[in-house]
Amino acid sequence: MSSIKDVLAPPNEEGTRATILKWCKAVGDSVVKDEPLVELETDKVTVEVPAPASGTLIEVLKPQSAEVSPDEVLARLRLPGESTLSAESPASTAAAKIDTSRAAANARADSELLSPSVRRLLQEHVIAPGAINGTGRNGRVTAQDVIRHVAQANHVAQASHAARATQVSPVAPLPAAAKVHRADASTLVPHTAMRRRVTEHMVRSLNEAPHVTTLFEADLSRVLKHRALHAKGYESRGARLTLTAYFISACVRALRAHPEVNATFRADAMELHGDVNIGVGTALGDKGLIVPVIHRAHELSLFQIAQRLHQAVEAARTGKLSPQDVRGGTFTISNHGVGGSLLAAPIVINQPQVAILGVGKVERRVCVIDAPDGESIAVRSMCYLTLTIDHRALDAFQANAFLSLVIKTLEQWPDAAEALQD
Repeated sequence: MSSIKDVLAPPNEEGTRATILKWCKAVGDSVVKDEPLVELETDKVTVEVPAPASGTLIEVLKPQSAEVSPDEVLARLRLPGESTLSAESPASTAAAKIDTSRAAANARADSELLSPSVRRLLQEHVIAPGAINGTGRNGRVTAQDVIRHVAQANHVAQASHAARATQVSPVAPLPAAAKVHRADASTLVPHTAMRRRVTEHMVRSLNEAPHVTTLFEADLSRVLKHRALHAKGYESRGARLTLTAYFISACVRALRAHPEVNATFRADAMELHGDVNIGVGTALGDKGLIVPVIHRAHELSLFQIAQRLHQAVEAARTGKLSPQDVRGGTFTISNHGVGGSLLAAPIVINQPQVAILGVGKVERRVCVIDAPDGESIAVRSMCYLTLTIDHRALDAFQANAFLSLVIKTLEQWPDAAEALQD
């Protein structure tokens, strides 16, 4: 006899949905316990779901691109049982053959399942699935297959129309601009699960929280001098010393002094967090944005922060972050200046946090500075810092006090950050 084992979507603390990214096995394949069976994509990370037991994949309940909830059944496995061939009758053997044929038919049907985006494209262009040769797994039709088919059909139709027009009456050649316009074709690129979740999260944040942004300017001359002295030494010890590490350190000091910024706004109360867990927005090119978290940053030296930050960013860009790596953030930093941006406002708050720091590009600017004999003109390495707050939780006075301390820590480095050991 044999039994059936359900394959469940993994639970998570936030209860968020995920999307089937790809199946690593097809119906009918043998699987080994703990072998990767299916990949799920959330707004934050890609998670492999291992096989809960050894057996045969007999049913896939959720096709590629389908959305799933925690603990939802994704597939079913038939577990190996004791052999009963000696006790089988001819009738049972025939029945087994019928079952095998049915299983094969089901396997073929499962391999032809279409993702929601593909079904939508087929409906929009009134195309039968059988009219397209699929290039996906097991011949499955993909969104790119549909887009390519539509583009080819349009090209053939345009060529046919032009040929008929030429036969009916001679016409003057189209202007170059018109030819380019006719030849250009739009491309429909379905949103990834990450992009959809980021969209939902950003819209919810803007709808729920009244955003207010305060703007300061920071002189990073002393930070840059410190970095020039220590960067090689840090690198020799396995840490890349970036400016973001200094911003994290400065925020740690300010968040400890102003715990109301290191908080979560709730309908009936403000939750002030004991741990300082700072997330760092990390761009993944056209794939979206992810926020790995430096947990318990208040316990780390500048070197340890730099080391953790380097590891987190590398893991984010290589798709190796775990769900724990992106959970539990209490404050977020968005260093948009790495892309050349001087100022961005408002930067959307990473809910349910109550504030987010924006860091602009560092550039050399002429400034008026205090000197022993009065004021003088000097060139300094400056950057704009913004703090966008949830105005339900914080007021301008609190935001300005927090950001003032961040600025002071950076401009007086390392004197103002003496508690942070290198």
